[in-house]
Amino acid sequence: MSLPKLLENNLTLPVVCSPMFIISNPDLVIEQCKAGLVGSFPALNARPAHVLDEWLTRIKSELAEHQAANPDKRVAPFAVNQIVHQSNDRLEHDLKLCIKHEVPIIITSLRAPNDLVEPVHDYGGLVFHDVINLRHARKAAEAGVDGLILVCSGAGGHAGGLSPFALVQEVREFFDGTILLAGSISTGRSVLAAQAIGADLAYMGTRFIATKEANADPAYKQMLVDHAASDIVYSSLFTGVHGNYLKPSITRAGLDPDNLPEADKSKMDFGNADAKAWRDIWGAGQGLGSIKDAPGTAELVSRLRKEYQEAKADLLKVSDYL
Repeated sequence: MSLPKLLENNLTLPVVCSPMFIISNPDLVIEQCKAGLVGSFPALNARPAHVLDEWLTRIKSELAEHQAANPDKRVAPFAVNQIVHQSNDRLEHDLKLCIKHEVPIIITSLRAPNDLVEPVHDYGGLVFHDVINLRHARKAAEAGVDGLILVCSGAGGHAGGLSPFALVQEVREFFDGTILLAGSISTGRSVLAAQAIGADLAYMGTRFIATKEANADPAYKQMLVDHAASDIVYSSLFTGVHGNYLKPSITRAGLDPDNLPEADKSKMDFGNADAKAWRDIWGAGQGLGSIKDAPGTAELVSRLRKEYQEAKADLLKVSDYL
């Protein structure tokens, strides 16, 4: 198990909250960090580009003030997601701002961040890269990333098709950095399960869409409350990369979720904040069956901590019979 010093004694739960396109905003990130979880957002959520500087200034300032007012509390660092893809024409601009503000953690997606790791390491930051298979994991490890986010079957949005039991084991054989696990993690019990199979941290997204602070349509939040894993469809149609989406949102957009064509990969665009795929077709992981309401983030984290501790206690009871 490998946890960076940056995260030692700063977390109330071993959780990084995933950066969700459109959904993650400063309000959500600040509350996640105040509650002791790593909060994150995609740089592209800050529109237009100059707004990113304002967001970073606000997040750093409010977290510093909160820590100063509560010196005994665990306040987690935050992270910014960068899309390493030719369609993201803001990458250079956004990375310069992250370096200026010395963002603690950079989360990279799609392509191995070969040219990004060194400048982030120069100011003491960490780079976590998300992957869906062993080939991508090896490339990212060769680039020198500090952590690998294993996006396994059942994760919300862009997701892989591998079981976490398979991918965690295979990655751990060659990578001694931090392993984060994504895929149907929506309770404190599933956070503990992620650790039990070899991950250092759980990576949670869908559960935080259904919170007061999340920048999500109220109908989206309610759809998460009303539906379960059977209401998820895995398709590449909307962005060119396979992902998990809510069937009712696909139906509402006038499409048949049971008869979707394959995507045209030549038209992939990950830099377009107005993409219909994220405004009208709503992503969700298979763990949504545990979502029963949309509380404030602080209340949700308190529940998750309670579930986590109860799961640890149950595990100790089981060990008495071994």
